[in-house]
Amino acid sequence: MLTLTNQRGRSRWIRRLTTALLTVTVLAIAPAVARAESNGGVRVMPLGDSITEGTQVPGGYRIGLWQRLAAGRYTIDFVGSQYNGPGNLGDHDHEGHPGWRIDQIDANINGWLRNSTPRTVLLHIGTNDVLQNYNVSGAPQRLSTLIDHITAAAPNADVFVATIIPLSNSGQEAAARNFNSAIPGIVQSKVNSGK
Repeated sequence: MLTLTNQRGRSRWIRRLTTALLTVTVLAIAPAVARAESNGGVRVMPLGDSITEGTQVPGGYRIGLWQRLAAGRYTIDFVGSQYNGPGNLGDHDHEGHPGWRIDQIDANINGWLRNSTPRTVLLHIGTNDVLQNYNVSGAPQRLSTLIDHITAAAPNADVFVATIIPLSNSGQEAAARNFNSAIPGIVQSKVNSGK
């Protein structure tokens, strides 16, 4: 026979048990927070604007790159604070920011490199400087400064700098060609200085 004290104790125990079970149930069905994928391979940071992010084709160039590396039996780990792409992209992490210019990437690069510690950086940036007509003549110098910041923050990383893709507007395409023509000299000057 239960006494009043035992019934109160039992009621309290049932409430606690019910609360605990509800909490476990909610945690079990709550959507998981996206976490960085890693296969333990060489840490590669795809860095740039919408071309890196893959605005028109989610995953962009990262899909073909991943597939080629996997077919060649290379083990890589894409890193970055962003995450997107289709299922056939084996690793969805990247640092692609649609609409961003060189100066905007540069303003954030130290934190991204500190958080991701890449061994390799794949840099494709400058398209939005041209598309936004943002001091286009100064874009090569901004790129040079960004590369300096990358190599200072990640001195052991290999940095690959791509030329920007062709643009459909003839005036913008001419500006893109001028920007692209400066890139080999910028990269060579970094190599010559030991970076």
